[in-house]
Amino acid sequence: AREIEINKRVGEIEEALRNLPDWKESAQTFEWGEDFGGDDETVLTWHFDRPVIVHRFPAEIKAFYMKRDPDDDRLAMGIDVLAPEGYGEIIGGGERATDLDFLKEQIEKHDLPEKVFDWYLDLRKFGSVPHSGFGLGLERTVSWITGRDHVRETIPFPRTIARLHP
Repeated sequence: AREIEINKRVGEIEEALRNLPDWKESAQTFEWGEDFGGDDETVLTWHFDRPVIVHRFPAEIKAFYMKRDPDDDRLAMGIDVLAPEGYGEIIGGGERATDLDFLKEQIEKHDLPEKVFDWYLDLRKFGSVPHSGFGLGLERTVSWITGRDHVRETIPFPRTIARLHP
């Protein structure tokens, strides 16, 4: 049993070493204003033994409905929670914009059909309370908590473009 455990760990170390040059290159070419890719998240999270919260991303890479930072309009009031040890993003979220004019400008700026968002804009016509939202990647979170080697080990049934239901 001990030999199997040691062999597994040696395999993990060898895999990490094979990927190290890719991680280094990814980290060296990352520039402000770009979104994190999977490699970037992996590089960042291998340095921590607990979840990391990354916040205030460049607004240009976030959803049009995300509120801007009142102190720096270039930033969005969003967060990603990254699981440690290379598991990646487990939660993404942010504060939602409540200003109707801002939302209309963003829809136009992103060349989106306003008609599709009429219902969303109607919610803001008479004012709105500050609010936020988030999405939890359940399978990835379970992968991290259970120490699975790959997220596919926690998916309850295969999902493909042609198959979305069990």
